[in-house]
Amino acid sequence: MAFPYLEAVIGIMILSYIFESYLDLRQHAAHKLPNLPKTLEGVISQEKFEKSRAYSLDKSYFHFVHEFFTIFTDCMILYYGILPWFWTKSAEFLLVVGLNAESEIWQTLVFLAGLMIWSQITDLPFSLYSTFVIEARHGFNKQTIWLFFRDMLKGIGLSILLGPPIVSALVVIGKKGGPYLAIYLWGFMFVLSIVMMTLYPILIAPLFNKFTPLPEGELREGIEKLASSLKFPLKRLYVVDGSTRSSHSNAYMYGFFNNKRIVLYDTLIQQCKNEEEIVAVIAHELGHWKLNHTLYSFVAVQIITFLQFGGYTLVRKLVGLFRSFGFDTQPVIIGLIIFQHTVIPLQHLLSFGINLVSRSFEFQADAFAKKLGYGSALRAGLVKLQEENLSAMNTDPWYSAYHYSHPPLVERLAAIDELEKKED
Repeated sequence: MAFPYLEAVIGIMILSYIFESYLDLRQHAAHKLPNLPKTLEGVISQEKFEKSRAYSLDKSYFHFVHEFFTIFTDCMILYYGILPWFWTKSAEFLLVVGLNAESEIWQTLVFLAGLMIWSQITDLPFSLYSTFVIEARHGFNKQTIWLFFRDMLKGIGLSILLGPPIVSALVVIGKKGGPYLAIYLWGFMFVLSIVMMTLYPILIAPLFNKFTPLPEGELREGIEKLASSLKFPLKRLYVVDGSTRSSHSNAYMYGFFNNKRIVLYDTLIQQCKNEEEIVAVIAHELGHWKLNHTLYSFVAVQIITFLQFGGYTLVRKLVGLFRSFGFDTQPVIIGLIIFQHTVIPLQHLLSFGINLVSRSFEFQADAFAKKLGYGSALRAGLVKLQEENLSAMNTDPWYSAYHYSHPPLVERLAAIDELEKKED
């Protein structure tokens, strides 16, 4: 008797959904708490707390509906054999339009195009509700319906432009990789990631946002002085018009070797009236660079990617696995999709481990900024970002340990305070 791979995968998906729903319920209960954590009393205003609480609860209710819809549709697609059915229909479509139905590349492209259309259609109502109801209700959404659909069409256009050559390369490598398939697939994805990280900020990001040099002034001087003191090779300092879409704020850096760039959201500049708070936030980000967190994370991603492809090579020839999912052949892209479903428990464990390391990195970057003398400013900046983004004030410890890549504000402030006590 063949092993019931399909039923096992669906069972694991449902168990994962139940476990994560339990964590969601714990976090939902935390959102309902009527009082601020003691650490934040007198730090966060009651008005901001009430707004944050209402925003968090709205997002939580929406999340329950969205996640139920997702697990339900995913299980139905697998159980009723929609994927093999659509794979067959993709070949029939190629015959109708006069293309080679025997070509796995063409069939894969048609198959993925259909999945993309399905994904866009099913996700659109949720995206519209999230943006124009929840985000708008709480004062965050700034984009028009025209800008929303323009961004969506641009994203689809990029997928049409970039997807076919990438998918074609994966299929060719998958068919001809031989015993070194995992190495070839990893090598291709490594080169692709380098190319995309290089081209995205230059060619793709400007399609969606406007990047302008940060004007001369105290803020620019403060950031440049900080970068220079750390020997950070800052080449460009930009402001991005995030306010055209949302009033959420952020800052980030990117670039390779001696060509680093820092980007500030215009909303961050508008919200943090004290420029030292912004410099403190940048000091935190530069701490990640100085402490090699970015490099460690990149290396970790490469190792995980290689191991994933290694796992794929072990199952790609398992005829019983493909047949359990309704496939009589072993197409490359189908093998990758099935493999991702079979390792769901490992992915959850891996995500949990990555979040643990990420939170440790955040504490280290905070300590780095504190060591540079930005402790008070960083503390104020973190509070300001928490308030302006209406982030959750009360967090369930189990939920945050499992989901959060950044520690809750309460923990970060406590860590900064502890550092100050040690200095005293």
